[in-house]
Amino acid sequence: MGDRHGLGEDPLSADDVLDRAFFREDRAEDDATKPRAKKPTHYKVVSISLYTEDIERLEALVAELKRRGHRRANKSQLIRFALDTVDIDDLPRGY
Repeated sequence: MGDRHGLGEDPLSADDVLDRAFFREDRAEDDATKPRAKKPTHYKVVSISLYTEDIERLEALVAELKRRGHRRANKSQLIRFALDTVDIDDLPRGY
């Protein structure tokens, strides 16, 4: 009658989840014996800021590319294409 939950322990309680997932004693040993994967050197992940309307436009362009049959089109691919085709001589100063 002292058990309010009926399961004996709450399997989703934060303490139990953290104990099982992160603070296992054997986890440190497992991590120490695993070979670390090499980081890729041919690209880097970057973070840029865009206005919400620019993001919406970028996503709409990607959706249009996919509609036209470019199944693997994505935002990075479209940005790389724009970088390859930009003419900085045409860029206004106040853009």
